[in-house]
Amino acid sequence: MMTSIVNGRNVSADASLSRRVIPLILKVALVAVWLASAAVPCYASSPTESMKATVDEVLRIIRQNDLKQPNKTDERRQLLERAIEARFDYQEMSRRALGAPWNALSDQERQEFVSLFRTLLTNSYSDKIETYSGEGVQYVNERREKEYAEVRTKVLSGKTEIPLDYRLINKADDWRVYDVVVDGISLVNNYRGQFAKIIKSSSYADLVEQLRKKSEKLKTE
Repeated sequence: MMTSIVNGRNVSADASLSRRVIPLILKVALVAVWLASAAVPCYASSPTESMKATVDEVLRIIRQNDLKQPNKTDERRQLLERAIEARFDYQEMSRRALGAPWNALSDQERQEFVSLFRTLLTNSYSDKIETYSGEGVQYVNERREKEYAEVRTKVLSGKTEIPLDYRLINKADDWRVYDVVVDGISLVNNYRGQFAKIIKSSSYADLVEQLRKKSEKLKTE
């Protein structure tokens, strides 16, 4: 076969080079696309969708007429706690609320602290949720950064709008709440300040004892 020369170049050589280089370029491009898609995780649902599902379930429970009967109080509260617990990561909230002392705790001590903190949280918000008779929730926007997200909402009640933001972390392809910000005040930061003050003036053991007493009191109310 005759080899032609165009502008001083070997056409056959160019063709051979193209056959080897183009597949390599395509391969590199595909790897780049795969790396780009891997850098941005694809979750089953968005943070807003996840929060909306939980909020809708909570509103459904508190608006259910047959659960408003006095003899249904315990059942209604259990349903509410179950719906909220499915979305809230109490261990993550406990770790962040306690701060540095968490690292020094044994697994058993951590379990006890999470249990006590969970009781404190569930009883503090249950009464507020059960008496809510507002118009619903407005979803303002969401922000994401890797496995973290913040869903901004407004709780509507008559002419009042209360800013309520949820901070979430993605674990096992599920968005879980680790902090709630009410009108600019972080729930976790608020408790962290209280806990740190008690530990500084007394001890971690004293903090746990106070939480135990508070927990027992709440359970009997």
